Amino acid sequence: MVGPKSSYSAWQYENSACLSQPLSMSVLEGNPPEGADALIVNYERLPSMVNPLGRWLAERPSMILLDEAHRMKLGVEGAYGAACLALGPRGRRRLILTGTPAPNGVKDLESLFSFVWPGTGRQSIVRAVAGGDLAQASRALKSLFTRTTKGELGLPPVDTTIRRIPLPPLHDEIYKALIGQFSARAAGAEGDFQSLGRILVYMLMAATSPALLSVGTTRYEPLDYQVPPLTVPENSPLFQLMQDLPAYEMSPKFQEVLAIVRDNAAQGRKTLVWSTFIRSLNTLQRILGQFQPALVHGGTPDRESQIERFRRDPECMVLLSNPATLGEGISLHHECHDAVYVDRDFAAGRFLQSLDRIHRLGLDPDVRTRITVLASEGTIDEVVASRLAAKLNFMGGILDDPAVQQLSDLYEEPAIGEGLDRGDLQALMGHFNAPSS
Repeated sequence: MVGPKSSYSAWQYENSACLSQPLSMSVLEGNPPEGADALIVNYERLPSMVNPLGRWLAERPSMILLDEAHRMKLGVEGAYGAACLALGPRGRRRLILTGTPAPNGVKDLESLFSFVWPGTGRQSIVRAVAGGDLAQASRALKSLFTRTTKGELGLPPVDTTIRRIPLPPLHDEIYKALIGQFSARAAGAEGDFQSLGRILVYMLMAATSPALLSVGTTRYEPLDYQVPPLTVPENSPLFQLMQDLPAYEMSPKFQEVLAIVRDNAAQGRKTLVWSTFIRSLNTLQRILGQFQPALVHGGTPDRESQIERFRRDPECMVLLSNPATLGEGISLHHECHDAVYVDRDFAAGRFLQSLDRIHRLGLDPDVRTRITVLASEGTIDEVVASRLAAKLNFMGGILDDPAVQQLSDLYEEPAIGEGLDRGDLQALMGHFNAPSS
């Protein structure tokens, strides 16, 4: 079995719980141990294990199984995909498991089918989609995969909305400078802004808060927000304001998160907050302090204890994480029914996987699951939303899954964060010493 590390415990548990004679199962660290019936290895380690695993698979009747198989979607162009495709013919049987088989389109399906049916799988996909009719392609491929939809599982529907957030004046001025629309105040710093604007990840940061682009003592240092004063000093150079922005304007996305968490907490509902950037997560941990947030990202040393605190501690009303860390292999649907996306990238699979942390088998039929996506108006957020919608529409069509297609057309909902005045922010954040002018 090849899968993410987060899948290990599930495979080990199911092995002992479901089989009257459990397999001798080992997590692979080096060469395959003698006498093992089953081996578990993660995708990161797999490329260095191709030769010993190839010999082990070829020595006996064997099956190779890919869990979260979308991780090999790049095929021969990626390290994981190349390793999987090299090992596939060594196994007598091949099986893939994934809830998101085509997060970026038809090329992903070609890679997955090439693993399952070496030599013929890719051609099956090419023929099926050649006419451009997704419904017809789905019918042509139906016999080659099995999928149980959330509707068939009896899961209650999920409410998925997008809130478009207008940028405050200074934030808007800085963002426009990054895309080449310079104000008089930005004159003279064109080179700095253009170099940042050419880098996609910087644009995603700037749509949340341009202050994320300014490195503090460390690249993950939280932004030091105060309650914003009424006016912005007119004589401050724009580039300097990128560093000083938290003192003048709170990110409207962070303000929206604060409002959502406050309302959910008042109803006794916990909230899962997603952001791509660790500095955003660290900043939100500070802003949401009164709600005792748990925090999990790639560098979190006490990941399990943070998750457990979110699950069990009635004072911990928020879990902050990024989809790259917590988007797979964990279930939070018994404790949490609200998720907020501060930002999203172009990875449709990662978005779908992270949604499933709180919307999965085992939910009571009367539970209302609410997903809220935040998008800054006139920014790259709108481009991301459009591209994700196209990808989700394709995947839902090819899989004949209406629930996936529904996610491509998010219901628009008004923002509530603008209703917070300066007194609300002071009370919620605990900052009572901010300057008044």
